[in-house]
Amino acid sequence: MLVSKTRPLVAIVDDEEPIRKALTRLLRSAGVDVESFPSGGEFLASLPARQPDCVVLDLHMPVVSGFDVQAKLVESGVPVVIITGHDSDETRTKALARKPAAYLRKPVNDQTLLDAIELALGIHPRT
Repeated sequence: MLVSKTRPLVAIVDDEEPIRKALTRLLRSAGVDVESFPSGGEFLASLPARQPDCVVLDLHMPVVSGFDVQAKLVESGVPVVIITGHDSDETRTKALARKPAAYLRKPVNDQTLLDAIELALGIHPRT
């Protein structure tokens, strides 16, 4: 369970619906408010209305990639937890250059993801 004074808002940006649904259930069960987006473009369009506290971001999506979204978020200071099913040296190097809070490979372990989000939000995970 994520422990904080207010419920953080985490955005999930992934073009795979089953992953969005599973992550939404996981994070809501951990006491997190969640908004999910099927594309990088839809997520970026939502930012003027509401900025999340953290973003769980897939890298490989059509049109507006996770790399594009990550580049836009660097300026805003919103922490990003990368999740990818296409891990490679090139992908990892490119993503890590923008200093995400975490870089995780799919399938993502539930507790590892929750711990990464806690760290990204500045909440100390249980030890």
